[in-house]
Amino acid sequence: MPTLTRLYVKTSLVYLVAALLLALLFALAQATTLPPLLAAAGPVYFHLFLVGWVTQLIMGIVFWMFPKQSRERPRGNERLAAVIYVLLNVGLLLRVVGEPARAVDPTPLWGWLLAASALLQWLAGVGFVANTWGRVKER
Repeated sequence: MPTLTRLYVKTSLVYLVAALLLALLFALAQATTLPPLLAAAGPVYFHLFLVGWVTQLIMGIVFWMFPKQSRERPRGNERLAAVIYVLLNVGLLLRVVGEPARAVDPTPLWGWLLAASALLQWLAGVGFVANTWGRVKER
C-alpha cells in the first residue's frame, strides 16, 4: 500500500472517530445543555463523516487500487495527489472551525472562512478528478 494511501486511510479513520464522538455529544444533549458553539456543530458532523471519512477513504483507495495510468506514472501525478490531500484536509478543518463559529457569531470573517473552506475542498475534488480520469479505462 502506498504511503499516501496509508495517510488518506488513517486520516479518514481519525475523522470517523471525531464524527462519532460528535454524534455521542449530540446524543448527550438530550440529557444536558451543550455550549452554543458545540450545539451549532450539526453540519460539522456531516462534513466530518462524509468528507473526512467516506470521501477521503475513497480517494485513498482509488489512488492505490485503480488501474495504472502508465508505466512511468502508475498512479498519475503523485505530487498532485499529495496536494489534493492537503487541500481537502485544510478545507475540512476550516469548515470544522468556521461552521459553528458562523452560527454563533455571523460576522463576515466566518463567512469568508467558510468560502475558503469550500474553495479548497472544490479544488481538491477537481484535482482528484483530473488526476484519476486517465486511470478509468477499459482493459
